[in-house]
Formats: sequence, C-alpha cells, structure tokens
Amino acid sequence: MFKVTPNPPDIDPTSPYASIDSRKLHQAADRALDHYLCPPGSTPPPRKTRGMYAVTADTKNEDLLTDASETLASAKTIAQDVAHLLPAAQRRALLGIAQLIMLGELAVNRVLDNLNPPA
Repeated sequence: MFKVTPNPPDIDPTSPYASIDSRKLHQAADRALDHYLCPPGSTPPPRKTRGMYAVTADTKNEDLLTDASETLASAKTIAQDVAHLLPAAQRRALLGIAQLIMLGELAVNRVLDNLNPPA
C-alpha cells in the first residue's frame, strides 16, 4: 500500500520562539557567556564555597546528620536493588548488609528527632 506524503512535508510556519523579545534573549545570552567565559579585563565573581563533601569544623551537627541519613538511605536502596540481581547466597549477604545500613539510618534519624530545633 502506498501512503501519500507531501514532498517536502508540511511544517508549522510559526516558531515557538516568535514571541520572545530578541533583546531579552541577547541579554540572557550575554549573561550566560559572561558567567562561563569571564570577559577580558574583569575579575570573575567570587565563588561560593560549599562544604557539601567536606566535613569542616563549622559544619552544623544537624546538617551532618541529615546528610548521613540521606547517604544511608541511598546505600540501603542500592544494596536492596543489587541484591535482586544476585544468586541466593550472595543475595542473603547483601540483604543483611542492607539491614545493617537501615539500622544505622534509624539511629541517625532518632538523633535528628531528639535534636532541639535551633532557636
């Protein structure tokens, strides 16, 4: 069976970007380029230092415990997902490890619950 196809296929003549002001688009492009390719002669903006994976002396206990809880939850999920791909003996061992991770997560969550909220 032969299907009739226009040659070339009909396309929608309107652009999805027809309503964007070209000046705003140009300014946004300039900001993006300035952010990634700092213009010559100017100093780059100072970067925020985030200690997400650095445990420093000024890191708050609640932040550390929250991160530990999320890390343990992720590790437990990974262990449980991988356990289903293994033979029975290895699966039992990995599920035992997942249970130990879950117990650690429960302990960290209990400490978070017992913390006094900051005043």
